[in-house]
Amino acid sequence: MNRIKLKELFKNYQNAFLQYDLDGVSRCYHLPCTLNTPDKVVLLTSQSDCQQEFGAIFTQLNDAKTSDIIAKKASFEQISKQVYLVCIDWDFIDGDGQVFADFTAIYHVLDVDGGLSIINVISHELASSLTLTESLCW
Repeated sequence: MNRIKLKELFKNYQNAFLQYDLDGVSRCYHLPCTLNTPDKVVLLTSQSDCQQEFGAIFTQLNDAKTSDIIAKKASFEQISKQVYLVCIDWDFIDGDGQVFADFTAIYHVLDVDGGLSIINVISHELASSLTLTESLCW
């Protein structure tokens, strides 16, 4: 059951990014939450914060003419009754079919009464990818 809910969460997440759907991406996150990249750490505490941060990301994706977003490898591990650790290796494909960005993202996912949402994401180079105990392919 956990695997099914996690797959659903990240499939919705992937589709929201592909469709530049700010509300769809925001629904995948618990507020407050943090987004961590090598360049910065962002604390999102409101819907407005989500709109601003993901709007900027969508502008970058649109400028690159993103045609697809592929989860190459995905795995998870339940670390407590309410928290999952998820690692996904992503490829972002441009309008010419070329990979313009690839990275691994490590997510902390919170289960509140059966509803899953992301509370933290850390993005790294692919060399930092983890293989956790359970496969999460879709």
